[in-house]
Amino acid sequence: MDDRDILQPETLLTRDMRLNVKEAEAGQPLAAYLASRFTYHDHAAWCRLIDEGRVTLNGNPAAVQHPLAVGDRIQYDASGIPEPPVDDTFAVVWEDADLLAVNKSGNLPCHPGGRYFNHTLWALLQTRCGYAPPVFINRLDRETSGVVLIAKNRRAAAHLWRQFAAHRVDKRYTVYVEGRFPERIDAAGWLLPDTASVIRKKRRWIPAVSPAAAPVPDAEWCETAFTRVSCGNGISRVTAEPRTGRLHQIRATLFSLGFPVTGDKVYGVDETAFLRFCTDALTEVDHMRLRIKRQALHAAWLRFRHPAKQNWVEVEAPLPSDMAALNGLCHSPKTSTSV
Repeated sequence: MDDRDILQPETLLTRDMRLNVKEAEAGQPLAAYLASRFTYHDHAAWCRLIDEGRVTLNGNPAAVQHPLAVGDRIQYDASGIPEPPVDDTFAVVWEDADLLAVNKSGNLPCHPGGRYFNHTLWALLQTRCGYAPPVFINRLDRETSGVVLIAKNRRAAAHLWRQFAAHRVDKRYTVYVEGRFPERIDAAGWLLPDTASVIRKKRRWIPAVSPAAAPVPDAEWCETAFTRVSCGNGISRVTAEPRTGRLHQIRATLFSLGFPVTGDKVYGVDETAFLRFCTDALTEVDHMRLRIKRQALHAAWLRFRHPAKQNWVEVEAPLPSDMAALNGLCHSPKTSTSV
C-alpha cells in the first residue's frame, strides 16, 4: 500500500448505511438478515457490530436476534472501519457546465457498496475535487478502467439516461481474452444467473435469435459486437461494442463464448480464484494464470448527444499501462484499428 491508498481523516465523508425492511425480509433475525444481504461481514462480525452499538433499529439499540418487521429502519454506522486499499487515480478527460467525464483506474469502485465508501470515485470527486454528490450516468465495475460519465444537474442526467435507455449512445471497450478470437462475432442472446457457479453474482449468456421469449423470468436480452484487433501467444485483443447495457454483459458473454477475459477472477480461466481473492489467498500459480492483477477490460470511448447543445460529443480514455503491457503478447495485428 502506498500513500495514495490512504485518505486523510479530514477528507473522509461520514459513512452511514440506512435501509427499510421489506415484506419479503420480515421475520428474520437482525444479524442473520445483515449477514445474508451484506456478505462483506460474516454473521459473527455483524453480531459484534450490533453489540458495539454500530447497528440501530428504528433509532434504538438492537439485539442480535431481534425479529424484523415490515418498515423497520436499520442504520449502520461504518465510520472509522478500514476499507480495502484502491488505486485512487482518475483524470478528467472532458468537462463543461453540464457534464464531467473521467478516466478511472482499474481498481476503484464507482459508487459506495460493500466494504467501499470513501475509497470510491463517488467520494473522491467530492473530497478531492469539491463536486456535489455526483450523479453517474454509466457505472463501471471496480476492476474495469475507463470513461465514467457524470451529470452536474438533473436536466442533463435525465436527458442522458434517456439516451442510454434508448440505446442511442455508442460505446466501445477494449478487452483482452484467452485464446484466438474469431475475426468478428455478433452476439445476441439472454443473460441469466449462472446457477452452476459457486459465485452468487455470476451470470451466463445463451444465444438466441430474438428477444421474443425469455427462457426464465429474470433473463435480460443483450447484444454485443466483438471484433478481433490482434492475437498471439494464446491471447487476443478485442474491441467490444455493446448495444445494450447489462450487468457483466461483456464479461459473461465472452466467457460463455469460450473466451474468458484475461485477469478476470469471476469470468476468467478459473472462478475459484475469486474465492481465494476474497480471502487474500491467491497463489503464484493463480497470478501466472491470470496474467494481470485485474480484469483486462477498459471503457475506451463514448459518443452521445450533448443534453443542452444537442451536438455529438466523443470522449476517449487512453489504454492504461497494465493493459498496454499485454500488447506484447498480441504480436499478430489483424488491422491497425485504434480503440
